[in-house]
Amino acid sequence: MSDRKLYLGPLTDNRRWDKFVARPDDVYVVTPPKCGTTWMQTIVALLFSGDPDVEPELSVKMPWIDIRIREMDEVADRLEAMPHRRSVKSHTPMDGLPYREDGQYLLVFRHPLDAHFSYRKHVRNIPVKGFELFYPEDEDNEVIFRRFLDGGAEGFDMDAMPLAHILQHYKAALALADRPNVSLFHYADMTRDLAGTMAKVAQLLGISHPPDVMSALVSAATFDNMKTHAERYAPSGGKGFMKSDSDFFHSGTSGKWQGKLTSDQLRAYDVAMDSALDPAARGWLEYGSGGGTNQ
Repeated sequence: MSDRKLYLGPLTDNRRWDKFVARPDDVYVVTPPKCGTTWMQTIVALLFSGDPDVEPELSVKMPWIDIRIREMDEVADRLEAMPHRRSVKSHTPMDGLPYREDGQYLLVFRHPLDAHFSYRKHVRNIPVKGFELFYPEDEDNEVIFRRFLDGGAEGFDMDAMPLAHILQHYKAALALADRPNVSLFHYADMTRDLAGTMAKVAQLLGISHPPDVMSALVSAATFDNMKTHAERYAPSGGKGFMKSDSDFFHSGTSGKWQGKLTSDQLRAYDVAMDSALDPAARGWLEYGSGGGTNQ
């Protein structure tokens, strides 16, 4: 992987991609955590199948390549045996992935503060140790937020998803945004216009379904339906991996940080964002095509 940046954290290892054998029509869902990964994967699964009642089984059928939990040889063999079109996921920034000129890369982003507060809930719902430094059991807001702002983009810090890692994802995505097979999506836009999002993804993937089928697929991909049927749609749902499959889909809303951060914390966040991004780039990362509101 000499031409790629190394992302090696407690949970993830992007060197695992060296054992991935790509196909020209593969679909790559690439996001920071808690930014709409499962939502976009579900959209892809629904479009692939054309069946609103499909069992996505995302952890098995659309695996997270980078995570160390499963042996990569087993993951690679399972993917190689699939006779149908495939999709995989990654939480590694694009500069750490083996970019190809074929396939489709679907990159999803969310307001960094929304992603942060969603991640706070997430680490309480999974049986994975090692987050105590960033997310202490007493949920000390000052400590948690300071480490969100101070954490590094790579190495030990990256799996705790500090702001620097989100920004690294975004900058690496922007560097490839002019490629015809790299598309950026925003959680807020998906919330505002799910039908439009799914139509765009279908077009990118070269998939067409009759209007009545698309309408049923859009209904299946709504947040309320996914939460109601969390055992079907949550990663490893129905297998007891998480404390609560339903809590994986916590609220699906934006503006989670409002009323939860002090004015000093918000100023520190603003300084970090303004030093990293120009106003237009910051506006999109936070609010998508809405530009400057969370509505």
